[in-house]
Amino acid sequence: MSNDSTADGPADPDPPIDDRDSARESDRRIGDRERAGPKPPGFEADDPIEATADAADGDAIVLEGVTKRYGTTVALADVTLSTEPGIHGLIGPNGSGKTTLFRLIAGLSNPTSGRIDRPAAVGYSFQEPRFYPELTVRENLAVFRSLDDDPEPRSWVETLCAELRLEPAVHRRAGDVSGGFRKKLDLALALLSRPSVLLLDEPLADVDEFSRRKILDFFADYADDDRTIVVSSHNAAAFEGLYDRVTILLDGELRADGAPDDPRVGKYRRYYG
Repeated sequence: MSNDSTADGPADPDPPIDDRDSARESDRRIGDRERAGPKPPGFEADDPIEATADAADGDAIVLEGVTKRYGTTVALADVTLSTEPGIHGLIGPNGSGKTTLFRLIAGLSNPTSGRIDRPAAVGYSFQEPRFYPELTVRENLAVFRSLDDDPEPRSWVETLCAELRLEPAVHRRAGDVSGGFRKKLDLALALLSRPSVLLLDEPLADVDEFSRRKILDFFADYADDDRTIVVSSHNAAAFEGLYDRVTILLDGELRADGAPDDPRVGKYRRYYG
């Protein structure tokens, strides 16, 4: 697939990122502070919020009995799950609850019930890339890096540009680059703080084949250093051979969880390979 396509901007019901205040600008950096983003469609103000979301002592994400309802629709039903280092595939068809689960882990939405523990730093690459469209790619990287209290060295930014093949676009206005470069910029922004846990929602969308292979190699090396990458993708087969663990979600329910060769996971292989 080529990444030559262009668009006017990321389709997102939220206001453009350059209209947000400084607290909302840092939504991609998941830490201790509460997020100020809008509630998802269908959220009712009087929904009972019984869940807690605390920073875990280690680098694991732990969900216990997590349920999410939008009115009468159950998006997630009593999900209990924990992560561990490696590449973790979150697999299921459209509407299975994958993005909802990511938003709950990231603190961008509240569960209706249950408990979520997460590390102090979680990187999140959104399904629809989010950045300042009026700034160049490099300016976006500089602005988001400045939001960290203790930013990684500038050499890490250059590493990301090289490994994600962003270099050809670094001086271009971000709103003018192709869909593939938009996605790669969003990945770089999620990785800026070198988080121990990374949530990737459709990380290879619109990315050309050569860049895809290079990015997959980078993900494998990144996870090898005791880090966790949770991947949600319609193109799950692209990660075949990289998964250390696979979780199957169907209709908001956890149907299987384990190693890719686990027979319980294998029953759902049509969804990921």
